[in-house]
Formats: sequence, C-alpha cells, structure tokens
Amino acid sequence: MAEILVLVDHVDSEVKKVTFELLTLARKHGEAAAVWIGPGYEGAKDKLAEYGAAKVYVAADEELTSYVVAPKAELLAKIVADASPAAVLVAATGEGKEVAGRLAVKIDSGVLTDVVGLADGFVGEHSIFGGAIVSHAKVTKGTPIVAVRPNSTAPEASPSTPAEEQVSVTLSDAAKGAKVVEKVVQEKGERPELTEAAIVVSGGRGVGGADNFKIIEDLADSLGAAVGASRAATDAGWYPHTFQVGQTGKTVSPQLYIAVGISGAIQHRAGMQTSKTIVAINKDSEAPIFELVDYGVVGDLFQVAPQLTEEITKRK
Repeated sequence: MAEILVLVDHVDSEVKKVTFELLTLARKHGEAAAVWIGPGYEGAKDKLAEYGAAKVYVAADEELTSYVVAPKAELLAKIVADASPAAVLVAATGEGKEVAGRLAVKIDSGVLTDVVGLADGFVGEHSIFGGAIVSHAKVTKGTPIVAVRPNSTAPEASPSTPAEEQVSVTLSDAAKGAKVVEKVVQEKGERPELTEAAIVVSGGRGVGGADNFKIIEDLADSLGAAVGASRAATDAGWYPHTFQVGQTGKTVSPQLYIAVGISGAIQHRAGMQTSKTIVAINKDSEAPIFELVDYGVVGDLFQVAPQLTEEITKRK
C-alpha cells in the first residue's frame, strides 16, 4: 500500500485530536505515515502508534519550528520527492492550510481545502455556499494535498509499531524570512478547544448581553462542551471574537452543536452546519436556524437553557 503522509499537529509533546482523525482517514486509503516536525517526539510517539501510524518521519531539529510555516512546507516537499506518497493530509487550520498551499507550489501539485469527506481516488467532499451545496473535487496534477476540516472524521485507535526514519532539510533563505521571536502559552480553562470539541454550545443575539452568557457557559460546562458565539454576539462585545463561529470566524464540526438564541443567518450556518447533530433553542418559530436542525425547541432561552442544564446535571 502506498504511503499517505499526515502532518502531525502538536504543541510540544501534546498531539492535537485532529491528527488522530487524519491518521484514521489515511488508514482507509493507504498506509498512514506521520510527519513529526520539531522537538517533543519522544513524549508523543506512543499516541501516534496507538492511532495506527505505520511509519513516522521525525524531523526533531528545533530550527524547523523557529520560523513561521515555510520550513514545514520545505521539509514536506523533500519527503514527497524522496518517498513518492499517494497523498498528503494536513489539518484545515490556519497554519495547516498555509502549509498546504506552500507545499502545492513547491511540488507543482493541486490542493483541496476544507474537505469534510474523502472518497476513493482522493475525491474530496466540500460543504460550500454556506452549506447549501455539497461539491466533490479531485486533484488532477501531482501528489494530492488535502486539508481536512477538524471533527469531520471520528478518530479510531488501531495500535501499531511504527518504523521511524530521521529526516532533515537544508532551509532556504526564503524559509527563514519570518522568525518566531517569542511564544506565549495561552491560559486554558477546563473547557475543550472550540475547533476540536465534540460538543459546542453557542449563544447569539437572543442572549441579550455579556452577563447572560453565563447561561451558555453553564449549559456548556454541564455537557463538557466548548462555548461559541455568533458574530452578532461578538461584535456587540458580549463574548471574545476568538470564540466566533461562522464564515468570518471559526468552522466547527462537532458531534453535537447547540445554538441558543441564534437566528441562523447564512454566515453563521457556514461555520457549523456540518455538525453531526444540531439542536436550536429560539423563541422565533420562523428563525432560519430551524431549517437546519435535527431538534428544535421553540421557547424562551432564559427558561429552556437553565432547565436543560439542571436536567443534565441531575443525570450525571
């Protein structure tokens, strides 16, 4: 079976969930070969083995993570040239998509972005025009590079004993054009990261104010979920912009998405409608969000959400 390269998304030794999704997806189409860039591999190798990496290319040189993005693309280009993989999978994050684009130019290949499904022959499925249309696309030139949206594939463990190969690359002057001069670790609460969360609870204009977002947070905490917000809520200053879900915010695809007080404008729907199960709470029975949901509750969120939180808490 041909190798499929998977760029490992990690912070130090902590491998992000999307990498396990990519390894699972890669195993369905070939032999999963993880590409680890930067220090910290020893603390993460067991996790890569747990999710079925048949091989791991290890580039532990700290210089590769001392510059912004470009070195990763140069290293991947070298591995592609040497190993001739069937495809390259990366996470459809901001950095992942930039790596994909740079790599495509370097190896003269095509790239698919924001893929939510992958069929035989590396035909990518896309949710476009705010999710109104599902399209399929295929790279027709070179090695397919596919940026896969987080949470679009359920990660499945498949323990293996991967072979390891040390790799390196001599960086060009262009790759050293932007140097990382400082790294700041953002303080994390107990809630999961928004783009990787299995459950997301989002609040919109109907929440009515910043103080009322505690209702959204309480519901999210009862479910072990991440908190999101619509653009209307973030523009009003009720919740930080980093939690905005939508076309101009973050794209999420959790197992469960609960929209509270969100009307369902097309811009918001573009960022969440690939969620597996969607629930909406809104007092307006004509709200567009109800066209999209699996379950809808027409009612006052200030009554429904706290009751839901209470009931979930009772059942724990």
